[in-house]
Amino acid sequence: MLGSERPGVDDDLLRGALGSIAPGTTLREGLERILRGRTGALVVVGLDKAVEQISTGGFVLDIPFTATALRELAKMDGAIIVDRDATRILRAGVHLMPDPSIPTDETGTRHRTADRVSRQTGLPVISVSASMHIIALYLGSARYVLEDTAAVLGRANQALQTLERYRSRLDEVSDALSALEIEDLVTVRDVAAVAQRLEMVSRIAREIEAYVLELGADGRLLSLQLDELIGGVDTERQLIVRDYMPTGRRTRSTEEVLAEIATLDSSVLVDLGTVAAALRIGSSEALDSPLAPRGYRLLARVPRMPAAVVDRLVEHFGSLQKLLAATVEDLQAVEGVGDLRARGVREGLSRLAESSILERYV
Repeated sequence: MLGSERPGVDDDLLRGALGSIAPGTTLREGLERILRGRTGALVVVGLDKAVEQISTGGFVLDIPFTATALRELAKMDGAIIVDRDATRILRAGVHLMPDPSIPTDETGTRHRTADRVSRQTGLPVISVSASMHIIALYLGSARYVLEDTAAVLGRANQALQTLERYRSRLDEVSDALSALEIEDLVTVRDVAAVAQRLEMVSRIAREIEAYVLELGADGRLLSLQLDELIGGVDTERQLIVRDYMPTGRRTRSTEEVLAEIATLDSSVLVDLGTVAAALRIGSSEALDSPLAPRGYRLLARVPRMPAAVVDRLVEHFGSLQKLLAATVEDLQAVEGVGDLRARGVREGLSRLAESSILERYV
């Protein structure tokens, strides 16, 4: 939940709201001007019937949004209402009267109003506190206090270092699995270990993505580093499920399997038996049971291999071992695989087999 102090709001909605007030945006500049001026403010992002019903007084403006205009209007009593894109200031000096029966944990008048208005309307409401010197975003039941850029950047860099270590370990177990697949020595433990690491890396990446969003223009370098570290992770997650997912009438989709793993609590994700059960490939008692891959992971590493051809090859041969044993003529029997592509597949798999085994034993 993106560090929100209270759960219950969709992450995508909160991400969108945070993006609109990230450093580099005009709205954030206006809020920081208010904060430095120590006047405080209440800003509603959006105007609909629900907001109309709880608004009285004020002035109808409908003028272009600027940071300086927001700062000057904040000197008056009452709330400021801007459009959803924060490109126009619609009203100023508005007195908001949300339903007083809506529960809130806030104590200050401005914060209580912001919390209740957002809960009642579902729109983002921003409260700038002059006394506490903070900017708080309210969205539904969520409350998110914006922090100093340096503090957020510090935590983001720590998370990035953690991601680097986890990615390094992921590459190790993934390469080990590839070698075991070629030697036909894969067990439930090996597959669960890779799936576990993939999920851990994905979770850390999502946390860093939240920091990037909050940092706005100040998070561009962090975003580039993140993209480099998680390259191919989403594809690998799908391929490992496709390689080992049991077949049958109750076969689940790849997305359903990944969604179930994503719901695992961090405290149980460390247990390989739990991960194996989510993958439907075994349990804690069967971690050493053998498994046979279909070949999606290794075929995806062969250069210039269209996904449609990979699917036809796996469907035709059924297992990685049969693919490894196939001749150029055998490969040509598959629809869409001509002589040139068949030789490319044969040579690509041979090179992967050699390099994987060498890395494992040298």
